[in-house]
Amino acid sequence: MARKQKPRAKISAPSRRRVAPPRARAQRAGTALDLHRCAQFLEHEARLLDESKFDDWLKLFTADAWYWVPSEPDQADPHETVSLIYDDRRLLETRVRRLASPRMYSQEPRSRTSRVVANATIEDVEGRAATVRSKFLMIEYRREQQRLFTGTSWHRLVLIDGAIKIAWKRVDLVNCDAPLDGITQPF
Repeated sequence: MARKQKPRAKISAPSRRRVAPPRARAQRAGTALDLHRCAQFLEHEARLLDESKFDDWLKLFTADAWYWVPSEPDQADPHETVSLIYDDRRLLETRVRRLASPRMYSQEPRSRTSRVVANATIEDVEGRAATVRSKFLMIEYRREQQRLFTGTSWHRLVLIDGAIKIAWKRVDLVNCDAPLDGITQPF
């Protein structure tokens, strides 16, 4: 039995559409919150935290930012019940000062952490702001013990003078309602 030959795909003529050089494309991409830029930002944030550059991490937040880690799955409001963490900008500054202090006994010896950020998606875009959802894994090692934290992070990112800032961050831990001993490291 003879085999039928597959028809060959026709090769079309090259497009006459002008393609911007890489530099011009990069400049345009830098003015918007696209997925690649947001994912890079989240990875940068994780690196700052892993390297204990907490002052630099704090600079990523807007002046009216908040940071929330709910204590219940699907918690809708930080004011309805106790949260694991609910910091406005002022409390974030206090948290960073405590982390930098040599007298923070809950960090003697200091924790070593490693964070992985993955599966970033843009959930909502509104002008120069975007809500980004990602999965995270944080490993904390201290006093010969290793702890594992994982969950979903929500960031509201805004462009201010060409720089990305965090307007708010919500961290939904998988085990948020479990007994958690002394959380000192930001997620």
